[in-house]
Amino acid sequence: MSDLKSQLKDAQKAAMRAKNKAQLTVIRSMLAAIKRVEVDERIDLDDARILTILDKMLKQRRDSISQFEAAGRDDLAAQEKYEMGVIQEFLPAQLTTMEIDDLIEAAVTATGAVSMQDMGKIMGQLKPQLQGRADLGKVSAQIKARLS
Repeated sequence: MSDLKSQLKDAQKAAMRAKNKAQLTVIRSMLAAIKRVEVDERIDLDDARILTILDKMLKQRRDSISQFEAAGRDDLAAQEKYEMGVIQEFLPAQLTTMEIDDLIEAAVTATGAVSMQDMGKIMGQLKPQLQGRADLGKVSAQIKARLS
């Protein structure tokens, strides 16, 4: 079993003991998403793949928050923000804008990118380094700004 999955199971047990239903619900949804992929593909996921799943869950929460806030549903937006906080507890520390800029510069230099057509090469090189540590949508915007 991967380290991240065992951390999630331990956190689930702790939330059950503490009777923290809100946190328990979020942890169970994370474990269910992991289990769904494992059953569908008939494999045990490693930490990198689990990070991808958790990152996708974060993106879904971000999208929901923007939609709820646009509709004036602050109660639902607050719930989504809480869920984001719980998910982020299991992700590696987020990179700063400076660190992301440094990684982008290194990738541009390594790939020899000069125009927007080279963006795929840069993202391909950066994605494994940034998975779970940065919002890839914002990184994409930073790359576009750098290349234009």
